[in-house]
Amino acid sequence: MSSIERRDFMKTGALAAGAAMTLRHNVQARILGANDRINVGVIGVGGRGTSVMKWAMEVGSTTRPAQIVAVCDVYRKRVNNAQSISKAEMATLDYRELLARKDIDAVVIATPDHWHAPIAIDAMRAGKDVYLEKPMTRTVEEAKKVYEVVKATSRVLQVGSQTTSSDQWWKARKAIQDGMIGQLLMSQGSYHRNSIEGEWNWPIDKNAGPEAKGEDFIDWKMWLGSAPKRAFDADRFFRFRKYWDYSGGIATDLFYHVVAPLNICWGEPQFPHKVMASGGIYVFKDGREVPDTFHLIAEFPKGHSLVLSSSMANGQHIPGLIRGHEGTIMMVPDGRFEGKVNSITVTPERIARKSFAEKWGRDEVQLATETRENHMENWLRCVRTRETPVLDALTAYKAMTTIAMSVQSYREGRALYFNEATQRVTDKPVDLATVKA
Repeated sequence: MSSIERRDFMKTGALAAGAAMTLRHNVQARILGANDRINVGVIGVGGRGTSVMKWAMEVGSTTRPAQIVAVCDVYRKRVNNAQSISKAEMATLDYRELLARKDIDAVVIATPDHWHAPIAIDAMRAGKDVYLEKPMTRTVEEAKKVYEVVKATSRVLQVGSQTTSSDQWWKARKAIQDGMIGQLLMSQGSYHRNSIEGEWNWPIDKNAGPEAKGEDFIDWKMWLGSAPKRAFDADRFFRFRKYWDYSGGIATDLFYHVVAPLNICWGEPQFPHKVMASGGIYVFKDGREVPDTFHLIAEFPKGHSLVLSSSMANGQHIPGLIRGHEGTIMMVPDGRFEGKVNSITVTPERIARKSFAEKWGRDEVQLATETRENHMENWLRCVRTRETPVLDALTAYKAMTTIAMSVQSYREGRALYFNEATQRVTDKPVDLATVKA
């Protein structure tokens, strides 16, 4: 193991031990009646968490009856603000107090990435269903443990890459299954931005910290969790995506919005076989650890590749598309994988143009997208019906494996492989014959 692998293994090993110990003592969830509102707690109410909370409130007051009954954050100002908006009964700085409430049916988790797995596991063991903001976790091992706990507890877990509820991915999935592009060869996409301030340099509340009084207080020890102990650093707290201890940068924050929906398009979620990454800090030399420009190449056992490009210092995207031997699906012409598009286009290759026109009636086909329930509606409905949500734990785990391996590849400067039999990352090639068998 590399030093990075060893450190992450020690963290997730402790996580796994805790999960194994308490899986035998799962709390029975509240049984929802036909007219009961789903009681939701929100853990992590910064900018994204507050936005998701408002979304849950909106959906909960219209199509899927639900209400916010508790909010939590380690920063008291954020907790107070979230309680003011939601009118929640409880506001706490300790998520364990929220999970101890037997009347809470489900939780939204929108903390920094390094807390996703521990809180999600604790929540499911406490009998709560989970809406877990993307990325699913920070490491492959954490994602594996979350998936295992979902299976063991039968909880409903939706990972919050909301674009996966848009119809274009499902239309592309059917087009591939119908043979419109022949053998799948390669998927490509990008995520490009160009921020004057430098990506993730969010505003810092100068008065906030662990020594502050009143609403400026931050429970820094709780925020660090399993991350390396260090003195309070406002840049790390307010701009956590710039640092490896809490985030994977572009890969975990943005590429998850590409890899997760592509796993839907391919017909079944897939673990990668080989992952490579490159890039660097070319522009924003502000003390950050994560690259401002990052590229990912992954190969899959079924015989196709994934190529992703990104930079936070140039805003021009690469079109998002899927290439087959006989045709191409253009899904996102402007490269922006988030949100809904009105249609996707299937264009045949020259070698298949005649047979394509004979089968589909024209030499290029536009497939109009339809309206589907949004990601929050889907989750709240599944909490009630116990159905599998759109971005379920297995799909999310397989997408997270590609993402987390790309971060590890970049940091270690080498190609990495995934052994599907052992579900472990390795630096040695895996015999694909055993995987395909």
